Amino acid sequence: MTAETNPTRFGSGQAVRRLEDESLLAGAGRYTDDVTLPGQTHLVFVRSPYPHARVTSVDTAAAAAMPGVLRVLTGAELAQAGVQPLPGAAAFKRADGSDCASPPRHVLATDTVRFVGEAVAAVIADTWREARDAAEAVMVDYEELPMVVETQAAVADGAPQVWPAATGNIAAEMRHGSTEAASEAFARAEHVVSLDVVNQRVVALTIEPRSVLVDVDAASGRLSVRMSTQMPSGVRNSICDAIGLEHKQVRVVVGDVGGGFGMKTGAYPEDIVVAYAAHVLRRPVKWVAERSEEFLSTSHGRDIEALAELALDADGKILALRIRTLANVGAYATGTGVAIQLLIGPWVQTSVYDIQTIDFDFLAVLTNTAPTGAYRGAGRPEAIYTIERLMDEAARQIGIDRIELRRRNFIQPEQMPYTNPMKQTYDTGRFEQVMDRALTLADWQGFDARAEESRSKGRLRGLGIATFLEWTGGNVFEERVTVAVQADGVIEVFSAVNAMGQGIATTLAQLVVDAFGVPMDKVRIVLGDTDRGDGFGSAGSRSIFTGGSAVRVGAERTIDKARTLAAKELEVAAEDLQYAEGAFQVPGTDLRLDLFALAGRQPEREIFVDSTSTVAGPTWPNGCHICEIEIDAPTGEIGVVAYASVNDVGRVINPLIVRGQLEGGAVQGIGQALCERVVYDAETGQPLTGSLMDYAAPRAEIMGAMMKTEMDESTPCKNNPLGVKGVGELGTIGATPAVVNAVADALARAGMEALTERLDMPLTSARIWQLMQTGP
Repeated sequence: MTAETNPTRFGSGQAVRRLEDESLLAGAGRYTDDVTLPGQTHLVFVRSPYPHARVTSVDTAAAAAMPGVLRVLTGAELAQAGVQPLPGAAAFKRADGSDCASPPRHVLATDTVRFVGEAVAAVIADTWREARDAAEAVMVDYEELPMVVETQAAVADGAPQVWPAATGNIAAEMRHGSTEAASEAFARAEHVVSLDVVNQRVVALTIEPRSVLVDVDAASGRLSVRMSTQMPSGVRNSICDAIGLEHKQVRVVVGDVGGGFGMKTGAYPEDIVVAYAAHVLRRPVKWVAERSEEFLSTSHGRDIEALAELALDADGKILALRIRTLANVGAYATGTGVAIQLLIGPWVQTSVYDIQTIDFDFLAVLTNTAPTGAYRGAGRPEAIYTIERLMDEAARQIGIDRIELRRRNFIQPEQMPYTNPMKQTYDTGRFEQVMDRALTLADWQGFDARAEESRSKGRLRGLGIATFLEWTGGNVFEERVTVAVQADGVIEVFSAVNAMGQGIATTLAQLVVDAFGVPMDKVRIVLGDTDRGDGFGSAGSRSIFTGGSAVRVGAERTIDKARTLAAKELEVAAEDLQYAEGAFQVPGTDLRLDLFALAGRQPEREIFVDSTSTVAGPTWPNGCHICEIEIDAPTGEIGVVAYASVNDVGRVINPLIVRGQLEGGAVQGIGQALCERVVYDAETGQPLTGSLMDYAAPRAEIMGAMMKTEMDESTPCKNNPLGVKGVGELGTIGATPAVVNAVADALARAGMEALTERLDMPLTSARIWQLMQTGP
């Protein structure tokens, strides 16, 4: 893409094509596996075939003697060498006040394996094939132990224990609200609606699997880790903590990243093993996960079961919300996995509704499955799915129109800033306005005619809605950037936020254009290098409202510094200088100094600013998503025939990128609603969806019509200088309840209202057909 001379063509609000796309579409992207180093070795893991077993012996002799094999590592060896387990969820407690109970997660299993796919040993060889052959020669003796993979079974009396200290397989518990106040509200309620809600386990399907390449400096022993991650600094810190190195001894570099979806936040055991192998061998070591390994051992998402109850008065005003949730966190309770379900989800559980009386009880349950962690939306999709399913069921059961029920319970603009019962403060929001725009966009009033047309073809048509908000930011509000105006005509900006396919570099470049008024070809964005700077990284939809705000502040500070320098050069007062389009000028005179020429006059031939700034708090993006589906009654097949959404994401920097995020996220949410599900066999503990032959990922054909997507920019965020709100996860959060509510609506319209409470995702054709056979 060639930049024009008019910088406003590329600034905020413009649908600039992504700068990243030219190289990616031409196959010139540089991913971890594209890099090959001299003397590079390859690592392959030996993984447990059992969901729960005692490791009685690991015989590596035969493998170590095979051609090309350099080293075979075991858990016992790493533990003896002082490699530390990954940190757990120490900040959380059990009901009795004791610490979170979870087994230590060694980077290679030592005495016990607790899920199929847990790494037991690692083989390093000159070639991948030699490492793979030798891995098959590692002889591991296991003594099988009782196991449990299903959440309800794990908390049943007499269930096999994943970890002795976690009695009842409860790792941690959190209660929110008041049981007494909620009980009183339910006692005086005119209507009580209850619903069993299941949010099934899903897996993040990134195009690029996890990939790690670790090099070693021969002289210093310093490790250079090239990998596919969303959080370079966090991974660096975890590697250092586990191996016992100082931060300065490890550098993490990230090139192109083929998707993350939250799954690539933080360090995995495999990352630390690869780093340790390079550290002891003093040679480069590469590991690239196979797709089957990704299904087995990456962090899975969702997997909660909830009993949700809503108390309403005679007019449909919500009096209280009560929820009991079991969250399957897998074999190891990680800090992220527990926080998502026990804390972050509850933060938005009351959503856009004025509910102040709550009674929440959330339990983190251990099972012999892969641990759960961050997955697009991370707790918010689960919470919003629960409340939106409840709202539609309440409307059906008490006979109030579902749109009217929402109007009666929306938080109003004059209530802002509004503090919800979880002590989270929404700075802005016009929820009814967003819904009204969406109703018009979706032609809500014209649905009956479309439904009649579907009936004439023998199909059931349903209309679903979700009105909702989410929290963004990871509660890490500080960000650092460096800005360097260079004499060669380039403004280079480094940020610790990290791209993973969503166009962050383009958006940051547009903000630089905004500030400096220079063409975009004068801007260079640098990401993904811990030697350049530390930061939290990209998670929780924080990249632009935190990272972008830091770029804005850093650019303004750079212009202020340059103004002082220019004033000295021109021998005028700094306040007499005006800055515009890359130059300082004294109005009404011919005194003018180009920004890059000014940089060339400095001793370092650049104007450099290291800037750290903080935003005031999280953002609360919100939206209304409306879905229309058709059901083919003879087969139960569901087709999405229309999808419309209005999304309040505050100020929009790049409409093209924002729309892509919203629509891509919606397709991901539709995938969970209709087809995706991780399944473990209850009898054997074996994963039954361990490949793309078994796991039903959404394809383009899942959308039967083009999406109608609009952004409402009338309510900018007040917590950051850009006025933006997070956008990366919003579509995913709204889509799932909108689709399921549409299916419920279709069944109810066809006289099968009694079935709507029994809908469980994924709504596959087989499930819907079987449900419909049970009759009304």
